[in-house]
Amino acid sequence: VQLQASGGGLVQAGWSLRLSCSISGFISDDLAIGWFRQNPGKEREFVAGIYWTTGRTKYTDSAKGRFTVSRDKANSVVYLQMNNLKTEDTAVYYCAARSPGADEYDVWGRGTQVTVSS
Repeated sequence: VQLQASGGGLVQAGWSLRLSCSISGFISDDLAIGWFRQNPGKEREFVAGIYWTTGRTKYTDSAKGRFTVSRDKANSVVYLQMNNLKTEDTAVYYCAARSPGADEYDVWGRGTQVTVSS
């Protein structure tokens, strides 16, 4: 598969953004799609993930209650709805895929910048 993240931008604290991860290629039943973020000089951080077939989701503690990950099977898109954004959410956001049986996310798309101003 190939992934392309989009939807980033500059917003004020408290506002919302919806990121999209467009997926092309064959999508296997057990594929997992994850959202990650990274700032310069810092480690990449897992934010949220979803299993393509079951829709089961997982969130990091900082995302719970504010972010929602979902998928649109018909259009092969995974979304990350981010509400009540905080300045600490500022980062480059990436979507990634974990192939069935893989231990790690092994396919990465280009990131999209999210900047939250106070």
